[in-house]
Amino acid sequence: MAGLRINIMELRQIIRLKKEGISNRKVADMLHLSRNTVNDYVRIFETHKLDYNDLSELDDAALMVLFPCKSEINHNRYNILSSYFNHFDSELKKPGCTLETLWKEYLYKHPDGYKHAQFNYHFNVWRSKIQGSFKIEHKAGERVFIDFTGKKLPILDKETGEVVEVNVFVGILPCSQYTFVMAVLTQNREDLIEALGHCLEYFGGVPQAIVCDNLKSAVSKGHKYAPQINKSFDNFALHYGCVVDPARPYAPQDKAMVEGAVKLVYQRIFYPLSSHTFFNLKELNQQILNLLERYNTFTFSQSNSTRLHDFLSIEREFLQPLPSQPYSIRYFKKLKVQKMGFVYLSDDRHYYSVPYKYIGQQVELSYNRHTIEILFQNQRIALHKRDFRAGKYSTNEAHLSSHHRVYSSWNLEFFQEKAEKIGPHTKEYITRLILKNTYPEIGYKQAMGITMFIKEYTCEQIELACKRALPFPTPSFHIIQNILKNRMENEPDLFSEVQVSVTTPHENLRGPEAYI
Repeated sequence: MAGLRINIMELRQIIRLKKEGISNRKVADMLHLSRNTVNDYVRIFETHKLDYNDLSELDDAALMVLFPCKSEINHNRYNILSSYFNHFDSELKKPGCTLETLWKEYLYKHPDGYKHAQFNYHFNVWRSKIQGSFKIEHKAGERVFIDFTGKKLPILDKETGEVVEVNVFVGILPCSQYTFVMAVLTQNREDLIEALGHCLEYFGGVPQAIVCDNLKSAVSKGHKYAPQINKSFDNFALHYGCVVDPARPYAPQDKAMVEGAVKLVYQRIFYPLSSHTFFNLKELNQQILNLLERYNTFTFSQSNSTRLHDFLSIEREFLQPLPSQPYSIRYFKKLKVQKMGFVYLSDDRHYYSVPYKYIGQQVELSYNRHTIEILFQNQRIALHKRDFRAGKYSTNEAHLSSHHRVYSSWNLEFFQEKAEKIGPHTKEYITRLILKNTYPEIGYKQAMGITMFIKEYTCEQIELACKRALPFPTPSFHIIQNILKNRMENEPDLFSEVQVSVTTPHENLRGPEAYI
């Protein structure tokens, strides 16, 4: 390296001529330099993977740091250190690794090497000047950045011929730049959570944090310091053992990594897809996966590595394991407990019991497709299997007071058994009465009223009244009440008159008198 004694102007001339593709021999002749001197500098360029365009933009101070004369540094010592730079850069991406740790390892192998301050200086100059402007260091397994692309992909509906534009989700691990892409119908909460679940499965693990844009499906209320996370999305993060860390509003640098990935996705995935026609999401996502494999195995020109290689060698081991079961999206609603001790879930038009001491209190329902949890002040007070039968009740007997437990035993079989003790016509009439009501409690109450006539009338009277009322199109407690009240069960010749008076109520009357 004895020939490395040129000034800054000669160094810039070498860079300019090499940028134009001139050979080392020709450069040496043109600048009247030793051929060995030119060869030595070009060798340093190649060792550091330097680009002549980038070198030409460096100022004099930076160039003298990279290529000082022999009197300033020992080039053998610097070349040994610089041979580790790419290794140091990869190691720093691993959690817990520091420059001091790397310096100690280097000094252990090379006791006559640089001291700590010089070590840091030379490495930081190499990283900031040669690799471009200084960038944020992302630790392995620390974050996943997610976003939806601004552009959409088309799907053709075979039946209608309509073109439906679907959204495209992108997730990227910034340390290795390993990327996941998936098409979904919308950007709503359900589709976002489904796409992110598939994204983590594709990675085979979970990072410490999910960094998202201020999507409505993820963030209920954006804030620079304390954004409010959508409760379902927060529950998703809890299930996977990570946190949600939204990017700050109006701070594009917080999500620069994923926005850069989106631009590449347009080039490497959107454009190749533009020559194909897809008829459903499944076909589209299968082709996206095929292109994604090529995308993640694309070789970088500078590092001679791939996203997949960096992911497997650097990042994968630092991801947390996936949970045993995938997340099933949960919904949340605040409801008031009704007087009978039930809450009404309008989604299914179904009632769920709550311990009677919470009657009148505000509770929160947390539910998915399988279970209903009822919470009071963040404590679970009831758990039910979700039931999609409209108008029905899911009841835990232990929830009811002694008074309400009487009502809980009411059902069709209960009243059929009571009516059968009076007679077969009574049983038939009460069965029709209960089954015709879409809200069963109305039928139960009227059936109870008919069976309670036993306190005023004989079984024979009630049985005859029910027999006479069976031909009526609409069974009712009031029909039986009026027949018994007017003693019409013993007057067969007046039956038709009763039928007319009962089944044709006057429009201006209310109550039992309307059927007389």
